[in-house]
Amino acid sequence: MSPTEEYVILIVDDNSTNLAVIAEALTNAGFEIAVATNGENAIKQINYDQPDLILLDVDMPGIDGFETCKKLKDNPLTHQIPIIFMTALNDTRDKVKGLNLGAVDYVTKPFQEAEVIARIRLHLKLSSLTKKLEEKNLQLHQLNNALEERVKERTKQLTQSLINLQQAQIQLIQSEKMSALGNLVAGIAHEINNPINSILGNINHAEEYTKDLLQHLHLYQHHYPQPKLEIEQHGNEIDIDFLTTDLPKLFHSIKLGAERVIKISNSLRVFSRSDQENQVLANIHEAIDNTLIILQYRLKANPNRPAIQIIKNYGDIPRIKCYLGQLNQVFMNILANAIDALEESNQGRDFSEIEKFPNIITISTQLSNDRKSVVIKFKDNGIGIPEETQSRIFDHLFTTKSSEKGTGLGLSISRQIIEEKHGGSLRCKSVVGEGTELAIAIPINM
Repeated sequence: MSPTEEYVILIVDDNSTNLAVIAEALTNAGFEIAVATNGENAIKQINYDQPDLILLDVDMPGIDGFETCKKLKDNPLTHQIPIIFMTALNDTRDKVKGLNLGAVDYVTKPFQEAEVIARIRLHLKLSSLTKKLEEKNLQLHQLNNALEERVKERTKQLTQSLINLQQAQIQLIQSEKMSALGNLVAGIAHEINNPINSILGNINHAEEYTKDLLQHLHLYQHHYPQPKLEIEQHGNEIDIDFLTTDLPKLFHSIKLGAERVIKISNSLRVFSRSDQENQVLANIHEAIDNTLIILQYRLKANPNRPAIQIIKNYGDIPRIKCYLGQLNQVFMNILANAIDALEESNQGRDFSEIEKFPNIITISTQLSNDRKSVVIKFKDNGIGIPEETQSRIFDHLFTTKSSEKGTGLGLSISRQIIEEKHGGSLRCKSVVGEGTELAIAIPINM
């Protein structure tokens, strides 16, 4: 510390001679001096102009040096100022008392000028180093806190990145499965179409041939009403009247079945189309109807319940550009979930009770109020979703079903397809005991 550095030293002493002597010595040593003649004045002075060090007389009228020191050390604004007691007393107990109160040193009257200045400079240096150390500690603490926050934030980012990666992997696996399944289904549909088309084509010919043969048989019966006994017996054995009546019906039934297979096959082919990278102009109503055809096996009546009723409230909506295969997947996921919800609502109810209060899925389409989006709503009258669960139904891997029935991917992937691939929205509205509605909005001009 340079002797010329201007540090402010407050001298507190009720003896004017002592004040003058010590003040002159410190001034000559290059210090700036402030004085107070008692403890009260010293405390008031320090509150508006803090010194760098205090020389405090122990024996003063009013509040003595010990009490003054205690008040200064109790005050958080002044407790860091170093205090050196000045005393003519040489009692060790007094010195210990002062040090316990927070003083840093003692100087004994009469003063040794060089000793006092050396002690002052030592404690000023210690005080300066202490302040710097505290500042460094504060900086270190702030840096530690900042580092902890950065570590927390980075950990949070890494955790989210890991979740995103896991979700991406799951999505990729699911997409690969759907792609493979789509190719398989498309192949099967193609393989089915060929023989079924052949059957349909041949049935038409078979119907014509049969019609001709029956007409020919009727001519024989008309012109030869009394056939030989062997012919009559054979006719009775094969019940010729029943055969001639039932055979046309049989061909008609085969034709209807084949046409039904063709319809299902075409629906599978459309549903499984590979359009991951290409948009097509699609009829939403046809897409929904194709999905319903594929799900017919789950919608139709079974020994436990009547058929699930499908109510279509189709509005006047335009074709939209979309990834049709992916949109079909969304419709499939939503409808399959609705059917699951209805099946669950049927637990504990018998056939007649369900028949009285039937399972219903209502599908409606319309334009949004601003006529910029197509809105598609699927509503069931199932058990509904509890409010605390609704916020999680679109989370990856979240499911309320058993592992045999659900993976927790359907609605999550559906929302991703609608929002990320089509720029739309997928929202859920549900009331426990009344049912659930899922609403899709897809912009007309993507």
